[in-house]
Amino acid sequence: MSTSQQTDPLIGRLVDGRYRVRARIARGGMATVYVATDLRLERRVALKVMHGHLSDDTVFQSRFIQEARAAARLADPNVVNVFDQGQDGDMAYLVMEYLPGITLRELLREQRRLTVPQAVSILDAVLSGLAAAHRAGIVHRDVKPENVLLAEDGRIKIGDFGLARATTANTASGAQLLGTIAYLAPELVTRGTADARSDIYAIGIMLYEMLTGEQPYKGEQPMQIAFQHATDSVPRPSVKNPGVPEQLDELVLWATEKSPDERPLDAREMLQRLRDIERELGVSPVVARTGPIGIVRDDTAPTGELTAVLPSTATGPTTAMEEVDNAGRLRRATQRRRSRGAWLIVLALLLATLAGGLGWWFGAGPGSLVAVADVTGKTFEEASEILRADSLVAVQQGENSLEVAAGQVIRTNPPQGTRVDKDTEVNVFVSLGPAEATFASFAGMSEADARAVLSEKSVQTVEENSEFFSDQAPDTVLGVAIRPAGGADDGSQDVACLDGCVVHEGDTARLSVSVGPVPDVVDQSEGSARSELEGVGLLVAEDSATDTSETIEEGRVIGVSGPEDRPWAPGDTVTLVVSTGPPLFEVPDVVGDSRDEAIEKLEAAGFQVDYAAFFGVVPNDITEVTASDPAAGELRVRGTRVYIQLTVTG
Repeated sequence: MSTSQQTDPLIGRLVDGRYRVRARIARGGMATVYVATDLRLERRVALKVMHGHLSDDTVFQSRFIQEARAAARLADPNVVNVFDQGQDGDMAYLVMEYLPGITLRELLREQRRLTVPQAVSILDAVLSGLAAAHRAGIVHRDVKPENVLLAEDGRIKIGDFGLARATTANTASGAQLLGTIAYLAPELVTRGTADARSDIYAIGIMLYEMLTGEQPYKGEQPMQIAFQHATDSVPRPSVKNPGVPEQLDELVLWATEKSPDERPLDAREMLQRLRDIERELGVSPVVARTGPIGIVRDDTAPTGELTAVLPSTATGPTTAMEEVDNAGRLRRATQRRRSRGAWLIVLALLLATLAGGLGWWFGAGPGSLVAVADVTGKTFEEASEILRADSLVAVQQGENSLEVAAGQVIRTNPPQGTRVDKDTEVNVFVSLGPAEATFASFAGMSEADARAVLSEKSVQTVEENSEFFSDQAPDTVLGVAIRPAGGADDGSQDVACLDGCVVHEGDTARLSVSVGPVPDVVDQSEGSARSELEGVGLLVAEDSATDTSETIEEGRVIGVSGPEDRPWAPGDTVTLVVSTGPPLFEVPDVVGDSRDEAIEKLEAAGFQVDYAAFFGVVPNDITEVTASDPAAGELRVRGTRVYIQLTVTG
């Protein structure tokens, strides 16, 4: 055991009454990693202990705990599991999955440059784990070969998820800082900000290094490398390694674009492109194998922020495609010691096996299978004929679709490209066109609610509403007109849907909404009424109309006139109706009438009647009107008192 191992005070200590520290694995700028035994569950774990000078920083400690909790929520086979987090006195620690194996950095040191299948296999696993983190909203911020673990059982995992963002500028220096700077995205150099696309940049640099055996930017000082990240473009890996396919060249250039907007949005998008490349190149990711593993003896070597790694000290790593097979070597040695005639027996067996294999391949094996053809966009009859030519049976299925025209094939099940037995039934899904959309009444609904209801059933609304004045509150829906997809622009095919309707997904709706009532300007001055109406968007005619009014005094507004065939809308022209005062009525001619006849005529015309009190007791038959005041024919307002002058006739 090294002196550093012996003098480490944590070796042999029981942390938090549960984790017995066995040995130190690695030491980085932020923490030291130990292998420990979980006494409660009786299993080996990796114990990551934060350095003491960082434990005193409450802000850093809080972020350490928060990021540990975030990483613990990740559940992906390509992510190092986080089991526990805690505090033992002034010591903050993290408990993680223990993975005997090596890091990608050690594999690169041993092999320098990886083969294309090796690089693709490792990249596929790393992107899978990183995609899970990006879905969970976690940005790694320290993607590099030191954090990619190649377990001796073949698993490939990425570690230290989210923990790097808790590291401040003074927690790494020298070789550790150079190791991180080599994968630093330009926006981290220039603005200090990072998101999922910053991880993608680091992945692109790491892929370049796997394919070429070196990093694209070099320099003695961190700032020299950082400057190159911010100003230069990463070259194609094939410049250094002509064996790199063009597809991987393009993938590296896409991932390392200087502008984040030009890179893949996240690891999932880059992984999808990688899977396409795998199919194009005929490369299938395989698990990596590593050689025998031993506990590290020199824990002062720079390892970066490792999670749980035991570097190999015995034989070193093999390639990711190679598996050491001692049993195979023994068998070959034994065969060489056999008699010279044994090869004839082996040859006969091989020929027999080959013949049987060929028969199986083309009779019942993969050679007998056929791939489902791409029939999207065809009619069912066309698709059926294509499948029949491949000895497959087409079965028609209907499915609604907004994108595919009615009568055309949307998809098949099994999907196109799937290899199946001959005479297999293939479900061909033919578009029925847009599905029906049924709506209940929109009456009384707000504009926002109506738009949401329409959108839920894929009926889009035009941005501009038709607005009308009404007694309803502002933004209340007054009408819904839905135009069928491809319907006439003149609105002749529009469906009125205010009280509910049945239309189709993909149709377009226009809403009519209330802007509130027309202001009440009765009994206002003409100027005040004009100002208030123009304030709500109505145009007021220069010339006003006039009318008499028994209740509104002369010069005041009686009312407003406008369009009579529809509700008024902002922009309509209206006319003010101004009072000329009460109406005048002609005094009837009652001269020569008796008292009662005169009273009846005048009151019927709206006037009140006065006469001398004496004539109130005189019989009506002997009375006669000789004059009136006002006189007959004069104009007076209704209710005016008319005095009649009477005389006795007999």
